[in-house]
Amino acid sequence: MNDSPVPFNTNGIGTRIEEAAAKVGGKRGLSKMIDISEAQLYRIIAEESSPKIETLVAIANATGVSVTWLAIGDNSAESDSAEHIQEYDFVPLYDAQCSAGNGSWNENAQVLTKLAFTSYSLRKKGLDPKMLSAIRVDGDSMEGDLSDGDAVMVDHSKTDVKGEGIYVIRLDGHLYAKRLQRTFDGIDIISTNKAYKAMSVPKDRIEEIEVIGQVVWSASWCI
Repeated sequence: MNDSPVPFNTNGIGTRIEEAAAKVGGKRGLSKMIDISEAQLYRIIAEESSPKIETLVAIANATGVSVTWLAIGDNSAESDSAEHIQEYDFVPLYDAQCSAGNGSWNENAQVLTKLAFTSYSLRKKGLDPKMLSAIRVDGDSMEGDLSDGDAVMVDHSKTDVKGEGIYVIRLDGHLYAKRLQRTFDGIDIISTNKAYKAMSVPKDRIEEIEVIGQVVWSASWCI
């Protein structure tokens, strides 16, 4: 769904997007705000290319206009399809993998797609969509909690380890998905798979652990 153009008549959408862009200083400013190229935005405005649903949502959020108006030129919310667009946020899924075994990370990672979550569900959990990203787990050290190939969503605003939780961390130049447990003496780094030994990091070395964020959601295949 995320990669498909909007599923309704978009006649005149280019004119409406151009009007919306004027609210934030023009097309160049809007393209930077929604993280697409100026060339791509110009093609949409010229109606040479149909916008994706998440692009319309981003434009609406950036310019303060109605998604319904952008999509079909109507503020009355008569279109259920357009109205429902406003209820979703999109989290980027990167093609790099976070190793839950040896540890690896591609710093030049590209966005594969964007995962759709209802805005309500994210708000209910106190999550800010702008602080979220998703990657895949590679390895079996967290088997029981996370399996090889699972997609995990990381909240980059949660870097302070309080109590216990699963986090993505950078340690010795590698990224790991691990359970962290705050103790009186420091932090324990725990693998769910008992074949992997736990590590204890004393208080005076905690700064050597870079916490990328807390894992707040995961998904896996059942077949």
